[in-house]
Amino acid sequence: MPKAWSTKRERQYEHVKEGLEEKSSSEGTAKEIAARVVNKERARSGEAKQKSKTSTEDISSGRRGGLRSHKGPGGRTKAQLYEEAKKKNIEGRSSMSKAELGKAVGR
Repeated sequence: MPKAWSTKRERQYEHVKEGLEEKSSSEGTAKEIAARVVNKERARSGEAKQKSKTSTEDISSGRRGGLRSHKGPGGRTKAQLYEEAKKKNIEGRSSMSKAELGKAVGR
């Protein structure tokens, strides 16, 4: 953990790291992801000296993970559903909409 982080950010880092380790991520991967999450949140709140456009304009890390986890209303992209339909050899997949592909692959 960098020394520039506040106590709050250190707690956040530990919380994210422990959560990832519980989900069977390796320790190195958990540390890297946790540091990226904390740094992004620092950039979003104006604590960091450097920040990218996506760090400040994209949705927060916590919300983004939930929305892009292939669950919920957004779910997988049409291309991902199409590829799964292709693997399952579903006929007529090329003319199906995203909703139709979702029903056809059974998710």
